[in-house]
Amino acid sequence: MIITIKDIAKKIGVSYSTVSKALNDSPLVKQETKDKIIKLAKEMGYEPNYAAQRLVSKRSNVIGLIWPTLERVAPSALITKINEEISKHNYSMILSINSIEESVEMFKRFQVDGVIVFNRDNIHMPKTFPMPIVTYGVNQNNSIPVIDVNYKEAMNAAVEYLNKLGHENIAFLGDFSFIDERQVEKYQGFQQAMRKFGLKLNNYNLVNTGGLDWYDGYMATNRLLSSPFKPTAIIGTSYDISAGIVRALRQANYIIPKDMSVISYDNIPQMENLEVPLTSFGVPVEDIAQQMVTTLLNYIEDSDTVPLSPVLTPKIAERTSCALAGKNNK
Repeated sequence: MIITIKDIAKKIGVSYSTVSKALNDSPLVKQETKDKIIKLAKEMGYEPNYAAQRLVSKRSNVIGLIWPTLERVAPSALITKINEEISKHNYSMILSINSIEESVEMFKRFQVDGVIVFNRDNIHMPKTFPMPIVTYGVNQNNSIPVIDVNYKEAMNAAVEYLNKLGHENIAFLGDFSFIDERQVEKYQGFQQAMRKFGLKLNNYNLVNTGGLDWYDGYMATNRLLSSPFKPTAIIGTSYDISAGIVRALRQANYIIPKDMSVISYDNIPQMENLEVPLTSFGVPVEDIAQQMVTTLLNYIEDSDTVPLSPVLTPKIAERTSCALAGKNNK
């Protein structure tokens, strides 16, 4: 038997509207009455009619999230934090790993209130969407809010950190395919920082991984170690690449950080759980999640005005993978 608001109202002796307001935590109902109604609703097994609520409020309280790949660790960590943040605002999340176009069509059928988009290459984003949408990466599209995590500043901070430890021969391992604006920002940021601090750039300390996976970082490190260039520190541009760097160094009998300092992009807790806990730079994953959800909810409230695209500040998470250059004896 389905319990309705009318059943609760009849049982407790109040109007239907009073029960409805109490169940929606309205300040118009006295707290004593509200507590009594909520307690009775639980005892009777009342379940809200979400379909009816949607017709009245024109809201589904559902957010769609598009992420075309879940293969890497950092994206999975961010999705978890986003889901936690969405739940704090009494919303639910639907995740799609289909293309942006396919996902948007599906979310239209589900009548989601808004969508968070993670574009694999941060390019070819549609100019218009049928619902409020927020993305992240490099802010070059003013038609939708972009949460800019300031990749260049993260690379600048990493180089400065290593330079203060006395490192001058610094290698940079990242994907140079240039189809992903986020990787381009890191690549350019590293070079700008090296010039800023008067450090040398050459053909050997810029190492193209050709991808963003663990194996890409592993193979690129092996190529670096067999080259004439002998760095005292390595910067990896993602968690997965850096995990490959650590494995290759350990297989070559390098002790981190005694023989080689390693620092990584991606400020996620999982850095602590690598073979060697890595010092990392980047915007903390919980800060990205909070900013994305807050921006989207503001956009949903006023869909006629596109919110400003904030630029977040990278931070350091110091662990045990970096040492003074003088301690590098390899």
